[in-house]
Amino acid sequence: LSGLDPAQPYFQSTPIEVRLDKSDAEFVDVIHTDSAPTIPNLGFGMSTAVGHLDFYPNGGKQMPGCGKNPVSQIVDLDGIWEGTRDFVACNHLRSYKYYSDSIIYPDGFLGYSCASYDVFETQNCFPCPRDGCPNMGHFADKFKGKTQNDFVKLYLNTGEAKDFALWRYKVTVTLSGKRKVKGYVNIALYGSGGNTRQHQIVTGTLQPDNTYTSFIDAEVNIGTVTKVKFLWNNNWLNPTFPKLGATTITVQSGEN
Repeated sequence: LSGLDPAQPYFQSTPIEVRLDKSDAEFVDVIHTDSAPTIPNLGFGMSTAVGHLDFYPNGGKQMPGCGKNPVSQIVDLDGIWEGTRDFVACNHLRSYKYYSDSIIYPDGFLGYSCASYDVFETQNCFPCPRDGCPNMGHFADKFKGKTQNDFVKLYLNTGEAKDFALWRYKVTVTLSGKRKVKGYVNIALYGSGGNTRQHQIVTGTLQPDNTYTSFIDAEVNIGTVTKVKFLWNNNWLNPTFPKLGATTITVQSGEN
């Protein structure tokens, strides 16, 4: 059984006979996309973990792309009817859109087991454990029988619009240069499966010999890394023409 943002009003915290529960089937996976409290946030979806695997994409409360202004969302590419409906219940309806995209991307939507979304944003839940990470959506059942805990909460990020699948990489950069400067560092990844756009790794004071780590949620599964593009900028014209480079750049795939 796959629960697509199961309803919160009248169902959350009720007996298991009333609501969706892991006892309802051999394997129950749940996608939570609108789990903010109903009052005052108008969250339609349940926040509690009720399945064998509970996925909380983007933290489970506010989905990227759902904060667009009403006019741009209603007059959307999908037409006025779809746009109006999405504006009223955008977060709630993301669950089925993620599910349908997961059919197209069987290697996408990896969920990382974590205590909370805040912890997921740190380095504590990365990469996947030896048994791997389950895939949110249609292929979640590949993970059937692999869970030990009562409830497994899984976190991941998605794109703002179709196609929603993202692939997570950890990028660690050690800088080289003669003196510290202010600015930002961008990294783009190139691989056998495709290339990413530029992602910002660090902004602020850039100190040579320091190591900086950040996550990239890439819009493509790059496969085997073939090249890394390093770009830095200091946002203003500096007559001393400071130079900055990278001693090493390490790319780690979350999957393996």
